[in-house]
Amino acid sequence: MNQPTPAIVAQDAVRRLPRIALLLLCLAYVVPGFVGREPWKSADITALGYMFELAGGASSWMAPTLLGQPPEFDALLPYWLGAWAMQLAPGWMPADFAARIPFVLLLALTLFATWYGVYSLARSPRAQPVPFAFGGEANPTDYARAMADGGLLALIACLGLAQLSHETTPALAQVGFTSLTFYATAALSRRPASAGLLLLAGMLGLALSGAPAMASLFAAGALAISLLEHDAGGEAPHAMPWWSGPAVLAGALVLTVALASWLGLWRWRVDMAGPARDWRALGRLMIWFTWPAWPLALWTLWRWRRQLASRHVALPLWFVLVSVLTTWFTPSSDRSLLLGLPALATLAAFALPTLRRSVAALIDWFTLLFFSSCAVIIWVMWFAMQTGVPARPAANVARLAPGFEPSFSLLSFVLALGATIAWGWLVRWRTGRHRLVIWKSLVLPAGGAALSWLLLMTLWLPVLDFARSYAPVVRAVTRQMDRPGCVETFGLTRAQAAAFRYHGRMDLQLASAHGGCPWLLASAPLQPAMRIVLDMRNWQLVSSIRRAADADDNVLLYRRAAGR
Repeated sequence: MNQPTPAIVAQDAVRRLPRIALLLLCLAYVVPGFVGREPWKSADITALGYMFELAGGASSWMAPTLLGQPPEFDALLPYWLGAWAMQLAPGWMPADFAARIPFVLLLALTLFATWYGVYSLARSPRAQPVPFAFGGEANPTDYARAMADGGLLALIACLGLAQLSHETTPALAQVGFTSLTFYATAALSRRPASAGLLLLAGMLGLALSGAPAMASLFAAGALAISLLEHDAGGEAPHAMPWWSGPAVLAGALVLTVALASWLGLWRWRVDMAGPARDWRALGRLMIWFTWPAWPLALWTLWRWRRQLASRHVALPLWFVLVSVLTTWFTPSSDRSLLLGLPALATLAAFALPTLRRSVAALIDWFTLLFFSSCAVIIWVMWFAMQTGVPARPAANVARLAPGFEPSFSLLSFVLALGATIAWGWLVRWRTGRHRLVIWKSLVLPAGGAALSWLLLMTLWLPVLDFARSYAPVVRAVTRQMDRPGCVETFGLTRAQAAAFRYHGRMDLQLASAHGGCPWLLASAPLQPAMRIVLDMRNWQLVSSIRRAADADDNVLLYRRAAGR
């Protein structure tokens, strides 16, 4: 007998995840990585540099520049948010931390909108579980809440979300507004007025964050799905009221296209050599970046194959397909794939009511071994950095980060120890004999991802700052200057220029034959080209400053020769 839906769920299986536990998990994932660290290379410090220029009035708000260069990502809103936060922050607050505050809220928005997006789709009539002959099937509201809990856990568990979602870059703004757009399109049939406003905010935010084409594609696909849904219900398009889902989608699409055209936000970023790129490398990226959501999403497509045209499957599938295709044909593959994670987590959630116990047990054991091993490695490496024992891990750290001096932080140690104890309790709870709830299989993946990220951002934060921050290089340069002031530059990357502007407060100018600055900073790998372009008789080499973790970031400091 063919069931109308593959989901067979009893009321006992849809108990909510305790709200305090879910909140603590989100806090443990969101806060580490935004607090207590230096700006990292290269996208993080580069974006901060543009924000710093805007906040200081050294750049145009409609065309941000850094040392005369436009940003690599043609976005506006992310840089505005960071600059506004810097301007509004009190004087005692570091500017880089102030700039991160809007991005903390954007990550929280991503998690919040994903939960409500799954909840809205799970309330769809065709997403409901099979009704039992004598009652006892899951209540629709409880079922939707349990599914939303599972979708949020699946998103947190995605390995690729961790680093990119904690950087102050347009990529985080894009995923935040994508998740808002996804939630709004999912909720249009239930709440057309409020969802329509959120849809417009999400699409305009996505367009201003550098992705107007993806915003248009998302809305166009959602419009087609909505029209097909209305057509299946026997409602003619001309008979729809102006506040219906298709009408709201069409209006938001027109406004987004108009705004992007007016501000000149359209850019051709498609790499036509995309099909000739390394498919195996991109395949590996997709496998690890979206783990563990992608196997569950594939299982959803198989088990719900008779409902592929239904809203709860077609809508997240469209968002995922747009992101995956963009990944194959754009240079920044990981940042494009990031936008598909909320929808992919939604597809993963709809696999939960159909999983066999053996599959759920396999997920649990793999996750337990993987994240427990990660935690052990992080703790062993931290102990080696502090004590020199074991000798081999300590030697590896000394080789990869020469000159690094470890330090002990009681707060970081306590937080890491508390998180590890909580992981042990979670493992004990999951392996105990409890009634099966549909989100239970994703508790360990999400908890393990949050644990590993928190351990990295506490125990390993000093060495990561040393290896990925430009601050040590800037300090080494400024120590050799009387007064930094005016500095000419040659060949510096955007990230290097941003670091010297922010950390060193230097007035940077491009090197020229008629420049009058007393100092010159140059990229060491471009020294031969510099000798061709500039008259080096005007300059005396003061020192070569080596960046411990990357020789390609070495810089040369010159002083203008006397009498020149």
